[in-house]
Amino acid sequence: MSGAHLTEQRFTDLPIHDAVLDGLDEAGLAYCTPIQAQTLPHTLAGGDIAGEAQTGTGKTAAFVVATLHHLMTHPVAEDAVGPWAVILAPTRELAIQIHSEAEQIGAFTGLEMAAVYGGTGYEAQRRQLQAGVDVIIGTPGRIIDFYKQRVFSLDNVEVAVLDEADRMFDLGFVSDIRFLLRRMPSAGQRLNLLFSATLSYRVMELAWEEMGDPPREAVAAEQRTVENVRQTLYHVAKEDKTAFVVGMLQQIDPRRTLIFANTKRAAEQLVGYLQGNGVDAAVISGDIPQDKREQLLERFRSGDLPVLVGTDVAARGLHIESVSHVINFDLPQDPEDYVHRIGRTARAGESGDAISLACDEYVFSLPDIEAFLAEKIPTETPPAAYFAELAPPKAPRKPRRNGSQRRTSKDGKPSRQQRSQGSRASR
Repeated sequence: MSGAHLTEQRFTDLPIHDAVLDGLDEAGLAYCTPIQAQTLPHTLAGGDIAGEAQTGTGKTAAFVVATLHHLMTHPVAEDAVGPWAVILAPTRELAIQIHSEAEQIGAFTGLEMAAVYGGTGYEAQRRQLQAGVDVIIGTPGRIIDFYKQRVFSLDNVEVAVLDEADRMFDLGFVSDIRFLLRRMPSAGQRLNLLFSATLSYRVMELAWEEMGDPPREAVAAEQRTVENVRQTLYHVAKEDKTAFVVGMLQQIDPRRTLIFANTKRAAEQLVGYLQGNGVDAAVISGDIPQDKREQLLERFRSGDLPVLVGTDVAARGLHIESVSHVINFDLPQDPEDYVHRIGRTARAGESGDAISLACDEYVFSLPDIEAFLAEKIPTETPPAAYFAELAPPKAPRKPRRNGSQRRTSKDGKPSRQQRSQGSRASR
């Protein structure tokens, strides 16, 4: 982490349980970030909190430390069973990232933690929960699935955490969150930790109704964008945007570049042209199988895949360090989405570039975005060298024919092979 991103507050000067301090030390974490320095004194003393800070400023460690400290300092009866804490995240990638960080910080606590999310590992997750765990970290849908099957109980939950609360609303998880919180002990009987990049009215209303109305702690709430993001806006016609992005990526070092489009179709079309013009890129979408999705993200993290293209929904919850560029192929229609997008670069005090294209279809979002930022986005003339002569797009792979589908001859009748297989099966 950059030193500018940290405060002078040492973790060792806070009343954190020794086992948790050992985990922080092993992870190389000595100084608090601003959101950690502001919330930990309160949460370590058992106080609820609603923390607001930009993406990449240490919110995860803030609630993980508070959660683990609480569990280590509150003994339970020998015959009582967990889970003792539930941490809810909007996406499986974020759940995986939180679980990894919690395992690292909690390495010396002896606490058993389970990552519970959809898309893969159903039976393995079920077996782990049946064996008994101390902390559940996951997405609401899969957790509710196992809860309704009585794989575990929520009767003894002592800590409830909501991460990226604003995204929970965007993804339609509010009813699921209420379902889970209302089956835990009442808000006054548990530690309630809510963290988000933006604490909107609807988020605070949920906190008031279900989490005991926790006090709000905001870090640089008036500063809507990350200081170290170099923002650039180009006005480019809609029909020229693809050529412009292809040419730009051919001339710069993209390293790890996230490109946002407003629709899945636009993302897929752009990737086709990128691949057809020598730029290694892939689409990240919600309907990709989880194992393939994780492979794509690992290639992106390692630098093997330089460009990922997706929509806001598909990319939510992606916490990837060292993103060099964020490109808004389409300007978002929600100003807050602009902040979330560009906040994926310049994380942890590093620098990064956010490049936005304002076309005739989405330029109408620009005044609202700049009003939300309370500043103008620096505008530059599109370099002529960036407009590439496009080769044809690479065609997407056709889905493999389902093995159970009937194979027919050209006249539409079953083939000889199929008829013979049918006759053998009927014998």
